[in-house]
Amino acid sequence: MSRVFAVANQKGGVGKTTTAINLAASFAANDLKILVIDSDPQGNATTGLGVAKSAKRPSLYHVLLGDAAPQDAVVATEFEGLSVIPADKNLIGANLELVDLDNREFRLRERIAPLRNDYHFILIDCPPALDLLTLNGLMAADSVLVPIQCEFFALEGISELMDTIDRIRSSFEHPLDVEGILLTMFDDRTNLTRQVASDLKEFFGDSVFTTVIPRSIRLAEAPSFGKPILAYDPRSKGAESYIKLAKEILDHEQNRNAAQGTR
Repeated sequence: MSRVFAVANQKGGVGKTTTAINLAASFAANDLKILVIDSDPQGNATTGLGVAKSAKRPSLYHVLLGDAAPQDAVVATEFEGLSVIPADKNLIGANLELVDLDNREFRLRERIAPLRNDYHFILIDCPPALDLLTLNGLMAADSVLVPIQCEFFALEGISELMDTIDRIRSSFEHPLDVEGILLTMFDDRTNLTRQVASDLKEFFGDSVFTTVIPRSIRLAEAPSFGKPILAYDPRSKGAESYIKLAKEILDHEQNRNAAQGTR
């Protein structure tokens, strides 16, 4: 059964979608079968993976609130081993329509359950808000990966997300792990970046990934061509950093599995 990651941060502009796209591609480059679920109504992960939005094809909205089977919404990308369940503007109404449903928080988890044996990893790109779509993403996930830009308000934003994770653990008895805190748009030439990184490592300790994602023009350009950075500029520092991040997470997985095997 696949491991499901929610890529989440209620603050926008922190490299969340960039991370979902490029971490997924880096996993796929390791001969793993990967699915990205675009749970953001903006649909940036969809277009960033080169998939055109189409009213003729089921999207995540139709999986959550219609009668579309999740398998029918999966679209293969041009990157081998990497597929996506796309988002479109219909998803904007999902927060309102989910409110009246029974087990509304579990909707995504229930709907994607048939897919979990088909992939090594599933990455859910959550919207930049603590809303029902994000809650569904967190409830469907085994662990959450939190991208953070090294700026003044980073600590304030992450504290709210951690409070939400704690409430999910207690209220729903859902053992949601924190896969890690990822420092993005990292520029160690600035005092602010170094200070925020230091504060995060002091507060979260080993939960902060060793890998950092540098500020990069090539990373910013790649989505406009509908490609992950590995396809757009595989020799760039951005590509190198996401390959390192994938390796770090795969090492975590190996250690976790080994620890479970000794119990």
